[in-house]
Amino acid sequence: MSDNIGMQDTENTNESITNLIEEAIVKEHLKFYEYEQFSNFQQIGSGNSGKVYRANWKNSEKKFAIKSFYNFNNITLKEIIRELKIQREVDVRDNIMYCHGITKFESENHDNNYNYMLVMECADGGSLRDYLKNNFNKLAWSDKYLMAYQLACAVSCLYNKGIVHCDLHSGNILVHQNKIKLADFGLSKRIRASSNFQSKLFDMVPYVDPKTFNGQRNDNNQTTQTYTLNTLNEKCDVYSIGVLLWEISSGRRPFYDCYNVNLILEISKGLRETIIPDTPEDYIKIYTKCWDNEPDNRPTIYQVVNWLKEIISNTVVTQNTQFSSKQELNGNLGSQRELSQFIQNFDKVNIQEIDPIILSNEREKVLFEKGFDVIDEVNDYIIKLVNRGIEWQMLKRQIIDYFVNYNINLQEMYKWLLNNQNNSNSIFLFGYFNFYGIGVKRNYKKAFNLFVDASKNHIFARYFVGNCYRHGNGTIKNDQLAFEYYKRSANKNFTNGQLDTGYCYKYGIGIEKDLKKALYWYEKAANNGNTMAMYNLGRSYLNGEGVEKDYNKSFELFKQSAEGGYSGGIMMLGYCYHKGIGTKIDKQKSFELYQSSANLGSMVAQYNLGNMYKHGDGIIKDIDKAIYWYGKSSKQGYQDAQYKLEKLLNS
Repeated sequence: MSDNIGMQDTENTNESITNLIEEAIVKEHLKFYEYEQFSNFQQIGSGNSGKVYRANWKNSEKKFAIKSFYNFNNITLKEIIRELKIQREVDVRDNIMYCHGITKFESENHDNNYNYMLVMECADGGSLRDYLKNNFNKLAWSDKYLMAYQLACAVSCLYNKGIVHCDLHSGNILVHQNKIKLADFGLSKRIRASSNFQSKLFDMVPYVDPKTFNGQRNDNNQTTQTYTLNTLNEKCDVYSIGVLLWEISSGRRPFYDCYNVNLILEISKGLRETIIPDTPEDYIKIYTKCWDNEPDNRPTIYQVVNWLKEIISNTVVTQNTQFSSKQELNGNLGSQRELSQFIQNFDKVNIQEIDPIILSNEREKVLFEKGFDVIDEVNDYIIKLVNRGIEWQMLKRQIIDYFVNYNINLQEMYKWLLNNQNNSNSIFLFGYFNFYGIGVKRNYKKAFNLFVDASKNHIFARYFVGNCYRHGNGTIKNDQLAFEYYKRSANKNFTNGQLDTGYCYKYGIGIEKDLKKALYWYEKAANNGNTMAMYNLGRSYLNGEGVEKDYNKSFELFKQSAEGGYSGGIMMLGYCYHKGIGTKIDKQKSFELYQSSANLGSMVAQYNLGNMYKHGDGIIKDIDKAIYWYGKSSKQGYQDAQYKLEKLLNS
């Protein structure tokens, strides 16, 4: 009888997996590749979750990496689909090995006929671990600096998208076309978490933040040798970066000769690898700061990027005085001039919060000869960002970064716009510069008049006119006209116009209050991909505003908003896990999400973190950290945080 039950469970599992895959293919999260079309399989790696093979496609020279899994079940598949959805929604192909789809190996001898494998981009240089093993003696310090810099930039790019990796080690960092790439968004860690993570941990111990381990004590108050993973956040990745920078300096795995349970305890007590002789002092300072035992003492990933960039720049300047322009580096990453150019290009492609539109070098040289082409691209870029639901405080910085990264002087651009007011795009951008004070002193009145001029043919200018009327920027405040302009842009499928039209209906701004119409416009904007609208729609379902309360729907909307990187969505997803809204209570996830949102600037998330630290709610009670987060929230004007901060300071 038990055998029959086991067979039935297997059949149900296979059917469930098949249904999930078919659904993912229909929704274009997965592309299916016929297994028979691959040839020349060679195993090139193995890890805790499976094996990796290199194979040719259709007997051609084109190669793919084929990744198998030891335990391919529903949980594994859901994590894979989640990974691919992120790849589709967030374009970070320059930093992550691209996953093309899935294939299926069928065998009569296998327990079930559903042995699925991922079809991925193939790294020509293998893993960082293998690359260092095979090439370390050829690498000059300039090569090592560049590898470290690429690694830090890749991780910073993930953070810009609201993604924390938490599984960085030299086995899943790859080298492709002399460039560092991450193997995934942390897929292997999530798959391991669904299986027996404890027994497979030791290979990664040297890379894991010691603060994430919890020692268990026996009756004699002695620490036992059993450890489990605790909190994982951005500072965990910074710790791993520190270890990896050391590995780049040494050419070998950390603690490769003493992997055992005691190593966890020793690292937790402060044990670190020995500094390699002749390592430059500035480089040592970076990785030792990264692997500091206290997370709060570690730098941010952006600081690491800037420090490495400074070292490389200084190296280029120094060595250019010692080598001729034709002399090559000892390593295989090119000449000093190429190194300097690579740094500039890598900055342009990878460090920005949202990748800028790429301009060719030729376009940069003739910027002002082809000014209108650039203006059109900038306008498209701005509208693309806003339609995604980018937060306003970030938008100005994005546009400034766009120009700065392509060596476009803001004052010169302002002068060019001043003399070239010939179409709606240039008129709008000139107004935008005046509105935000880019290249000139802020002038709301001038900006408003320019937005009005451009609004006849420019959808975003139309929206900005509404915003000016709404807040009284450069004109007399007029809610009715604000609503009218919002609605006009909304009818043209501009998502922020739809979002604010819904907001006006919700609060009766310039129009009679109507919660059902508010819901309608929030839903339209959310369906068009606006993460703020997903957040607002989630609040509507949470509170039953214009619709019956639906906690499950609310949870899913907050999750979508969070996956899109909106700090409010991340905060509310944390709130759902905190209170068990539409999901099971999970204080650990709640804490991590609050922390991510707080780091993005959410004053409510900062306040919630303060509460958790104050009361020891799901985490260790820490009044100093409670004061810190209440202080951060209070500085942004959150009155509840100010009240609790004063109460703690005066107690």
